[in-house]
Amino acid sequence: MRTHLYLLLLAAGISAASQASSIAELLTLLQQMSKSVTKENQNLRIETPDNIDDVNCVSTIFEGTEQLRTNPTMTKFSVFFQKFEKLKPSLTPNLAEEGKCDTERKNTTTFIAKLMTFIRQASKKSKSIAL
Repeated sequence: MRTHLYLLLLAAGISAASQASSIAELLTLLQQMSKSVTKENQNLRIETPDNIDDVNCVSTIFEGTEQLRTNPTMTKFSVFFQKFEKLKPSLTPNLAEEGKCDTERKNTTTFIAKLMTFIRQASKKSKSIAL
């Protein structure tokens, strides 16, 4: 019985470590993306939540990420978008229905900075829920 409990705890630890590694990799890729934003990309305006902590704004963040993904100048970051899609369910809170989200159209760099903050905060929240 103890062996089964240890194996379950080990499996849970490995799973959590894997997700933490994926989050760290996402953030690294986002930093690279932010540094490579050119003047051409900077003219792209993305609907960005005023308050990144607002759970009502999750879909706005995902829509903005999709807008980045479909931008032809972002094709070199396809690995980020693939990894983000895989982690999206773990970053999404369970909401019955989203409420109103206050947004403003911001440049690419500002959106990426807010996306990084969202990923960090969402990963912390999912860790605390898992415990």
